[in-house]
Amino acid sequence: MLTRLLWKHSRARRELCGDRGMSTAEYAMGTLAAVALAAVLYKVVNSGPVGAELQGLVERALRAPF
Repeated sequence: MLTRLLWKHSRARRELCGDRGMSTAEYAMGTLAAVALAAVLYKVVNSGPVGAELQGLVERALRAPF
């Protein structure tokens, strides 16, 4: 009897949600957005002026007295 009640409850929940398959599509879109952002950041960081500035920042940090 308890099993039947739980089954009905879970089935009703699934029918109310109506988002079957959406989590996979949303996960894929989020992954694509993260990869695109990483590619843009990679291009920016490896560009001439930004790369030189980052290198200077690291060199100054390494020369700082402790």
